[in-house]
Amino acid sequence: MNLALFDLDHTLIPMDSDYEWGQFTVAIGWRDAEAFGRDNQAFYERYKAGTLDIAEYTRFATAAIREQGMEKSIAAHARYMSDVVQKCIKKQAMELVEKHRQAGDAVIIVTATNEFVTRPIAQAFGVDELIAIELERDATGLPTGEIRGTPSFREGKVARVEQWLADRGATWASVAQSTFYSDSINDLPLLEHVTHPVATNPDERLRAVAAQRNWPTLNLFS
Repeated sequence: MNLALFDLDHTLIPMDSDYEWGQFTVAIGWRDAEAFGRDNQAFYERYKAGTLDIAEYTRFATAAIREQGMEKSIAAHARYMSDVVQKCIKKQAMELVEKHRQAGDAVIIVTATNEFVTRPIAQAFGVDELIAIELERDATGLPTGEIRGTPSFREGKVARVEQWLADRGATWASVAQSTFYSDSINDLPLLEHVTHPVATNPDERLRAVAAQRNWPTLNLFS
């Protein structure tokens, strides 16, 4: 088995899907623009700095869904996909995913953004296998704001890929070749774990690490 692993935000798409979903909820009147914008930006800066508390952020990021309910949230997300996300999906990113699919690789998007936001985006890329933040839900299916299981964030991405393999009776040792594309220093644990790390549209810290270790650098959106 060969694995082709892709981060999502700023890797396959030139945006942060969770941040932009938050901004979209402001635009449709679900959030106070000033207060939400301030908090959303603060969380985003912590993510870039590698200091994000993922549990705290998940509670913040799912608040609108919990308040509005699933029916309204699903309808709003469909509008978000058409108004925002689809316009950001680039041909070169689709072609990269397709290249790995045609090679027979197991293609997986591995993201620290929650499953509600990212499942439709993965489907837009034709990717069925998604490892994302899984949301704990109540009896009605509404997210509680808490994370279910291991969050796919930093070292958690390695653990979640290991679990994906174990569910299929495989281990890292049975993977002949593994490639991971990511833009973020937060993904260093998984980049260090695969046989072919690719710094993709990398942030400054990851670009420096890639240069030191002679990892290939890919700029999909330049």
